[in-house]
Amino acid sequence: MRAPDSGWQRDGEAMTDASVIEAATRRLAAALDALEAAVERRREADRSESALAAQVQALGTDRSRLASELDGAAARSRNLESTNREIAQRLDVAIESIRAVIET
Repeated sequence: MRAPDSGWQRDGEAMTDASVIEAATRRLAAALDALEAAVERRREADRSESALAAQVQALGTDRSRLASELDGAAARSRNLESTNREIAQRLDVAIESIRAVIET
């Protein structure tokens, strides 16, 4: 036996125009749900990307500040080392002077 004029068959049974439309509506609804889920995943990825970009920016700022502080600390360290050498030389001279006075 042949299906009615619609030409659609499902499991050997003829589908009416209403059932064809109903099936198409379900497929459309499923496709829209999938699209909505994909859009939400994309929005979440965009939010994550923005948050990551902000973190990278903050880390860059911190890195610049820390590099500047490190440069300052290295300069102070070099000054302290220079001052320490100068004081050690003065102490050596003073010790030698005291020894010379004691020995005479």
